[in-house]
Amino acid sequence: MDQLSAWFGDAQQWLFESLVQPLLFAAGLGNRLEEGYRGTGWLLVGLLQIGLMVTLIRALERWRPVEPVHDRAAVRTDIAYTLVHRLGVFRLALFFTVDPLWDALAGALRQAGLPTPQLDALWPGVTDQALVAFLLYLVLFDLVDWLLHRGQHALGWWWQLHAVHHSQRQMTMWSDNRNHLLDDLIRDSVFVLVAMGVGVPPGQFVALVALTQLVESLSHANCRVSFGPWLDRLLVSPQYHRLHHRIGLGHESAGAGSLGGHNFAVLFPLWDLLAGSARFDGRYEATGIRDQLPEAGGRDYGRGFWAQQVLGLRRLIGPRAAP
Repeated sequence: MDQLSAWFGDAQQWLFESLVQPLLFAAGLGNRLEEGYRGTGWLLVGLLQIGLMVTLIRALERWRPVEPVHDRAAVRTDIAYTLVHRLGVFRLALFFTVDPLWDALAGALRQAGLPTPQLDALWPGVTDQALVAFLLYLVLFDLVDWLLHRGQHALGWWWQLHAVHHSQRQMTMWSDNRNHLLDDLIRDSVFVLVAMGVGVPPGQFVALVALTQLVESLSHANCRVSFGPWLDRLLVSPQYHRLHHRIGLGHESAGAGSLGGHNFAVLFPLWDLLAGSARFDGRYEATGIRDQLPEAGGRDYGRGFWAQQVLGLRRLIGPRAAP
């Protein structure tokens, strides 16, 4: 872990000094160098993720695809979502809008004397073991992610936003970031607050998010891949997560048209197994939302990035609809 951190730090410093810092000075933003350095870290992580996606995960999609990709325009929209998120555009917007609010809140709480618990200090001997501490944070964040995901499906207003993600009929490795921006803002804000609350070091926070995102890209991939009867219960596979996107089952209650569903886990199926929401049937079926089907009305969720964002807001403020 220490060696990896050192390599990443060297690469981040080089990229910042070579590219980001000159751009900030040229734009008259020399007073935002700290934010720029943090943003450089996210940019570097995104570049590494995309490199792994287009080499390793794309190879799996070519090797054993679930279905041929006919709607390439929809996939191109997903690629745009991925570039916006993984290359730091969305996070840059947070740096200059929402993050200062959380920083101010954290400062006010510290001045008020509210202690920040260190999760890794709760386990004897863990404080000096970076890898064990990282795993503890990973499990905690995955539990939070699972709870948020249940909320996205259980609360009608939140589903109107989360439906953007489920409306993709051609799932690929690019589909993970296909989300409504307001949905992402809610989710990211919760994670920032949790990280502040348990005292996650900034470097480990970046690594936690990066690893989770990479596994999510794999779980959305258009490939017939499972990890077997035992490992599928330890780590979310493409087969496991595809069922969550299945029409009439994955994000509905037994096809009844009401909010519910199966396989909400992001990394570890453990939470679904404990809650009774895990399902393993080994089938690869059509993905999407029931009311997109012609026989159910053919509801339009938008073709392009901005159309999907606008329609999501209209659903949020308009009459509630079943999934």
